[in-house]
Amino acid sequence: MHSDPTQPRTITALRYGDPIYHPAPVQQPVLLPADIPPGVEWVTLPNGMRTLAYTHPQHPPTTQPEPAHRAEPIPRWARTTALLAPTIGAGIAAAGFGISYAAPGVLAMAEALWAAVALIAAGALAPLLLRTARGTGGRGAAPVQHVTQHISASGMFGRATGTLNNR
Repeated sequence: MHSDPTQPRTITALRYGDPIYHPAPVQQPVLLPADIPPGVEWVTLPNGMRTLAYTHPQHPPTTQPEPAHRAEPIPRWARTTALLAPTIGAGIAAAGFGISYAAPGVLAMAEALWAAVALIAAGALAPLLLRTARGTGGRGAAPVQHVTQHISASGMFGRATGTLNNR
């Protein structure tokens, strides 16, 4: 059914007695006072209807005033840091104590290491210094000598014999 836009429409409002406005009453279960759970009480609403509702427990007023400043709990990171600080400090102190006892030995080893480095350097540089010092006697550079050796031995425990050629 389509309505004609040229015809006026009538709007009817529901009234209080109409069956659509006022459905059939719902049968509520009967609840005994012993069946009411804790924290739930009968309350009267502003329109006069009584119903069950959750309520907050009422605390009696205290005679002592609230403290002005409540101590806040210490954060976990602060407690952990406070507990680790003495341990870390003791470890650093023990390390310093050990280093103070080891210092003379470390210094002696360092000097021995420098002596070993000087010995190796002297061994590597000595032939070069000797060759240049020998050649500066006014004759020019010394001739290069070739030394050859021929060694032979027979058997496992045989005596070795050889010749040395100086050219």
